[in-house]
Formats: sequence, C-alpha cells, structure tokens
Amino acid sequence: MSLTVHTEQRGDVVVVSVAGELDMATAPQLQDQITDLLDKGRSRLVFDLAEVSFCDSTGLSVFVRAKNSCDEAGGVVRLAAPQRGVLRILEVSGLVEVLQTYPTVEQAVAGDPTPASS
Repeated sequence: MSLTVHTEQRGDVVVVSVAGELDMATAPQLQDQITDLLDKGRSRLVFDLAEVSFCDSTGLSVFVRAKNSCDEAGGVVRLAAPQRGVLRILEVSGLVEVLQTYPTVEQAVAGDPTPASS
C-alpha cells in the first residue's frame, strides 16, 4: 500500500495529514516532507494519523526524529487522531508518553492538555 502526505497551514502550526501504511518502504516519503518543512522554518507540526492503517518501528522513528528536530528549533510535534491499532503501538512502545497524542486534530492544533489515551 502507498502513503499519501498532505500539509495544511493552520496559524503557526502545519497539519501533516498522513494516509496509508507507514512502514520501512513508505517512511522515507514522510521523512522527506518533514525535512522540507523544517528547511522552510516550520517546526510546529501536528500529524493527523486518522487515515494511517499501520505503523511499524520505522514509522515511529520518523516521529521521534521529527520531535527531536522540532524541539531543537523551538517547535513542537503533536500526533492527532490515531486509529486504535496505531495508538496501541504508541502505548506499547512507551512513545505515547514522549509524543504528545490527541484524540482530534483540533485539540492537537490548540494544544489541548487532554491526551488520546485517557
């Protein structure tokens, strides 16, 4: 399965909508998009994961690298609306504690303190 990535500016936040399977074959595509955003000075990112049906460790590492890069640039990374399976992977890996995760894109853009795992 392929991966599609679309970006939308919302105030000072860029919403990165990801759809498909995020794995070893498709993660470089998302990484390239993130690198492009960072090169343009965009370091406040919300990843809309509502349409991500699968995410493996390679996909998770893309989010961790994005968080580290955005932190260094004074920005933030938030994950939004992960499907149950993707949320479970974040929980089991412990990354739900590291990567701010929200039930909706709107809450992630606003920085609402309610996490998705509540």
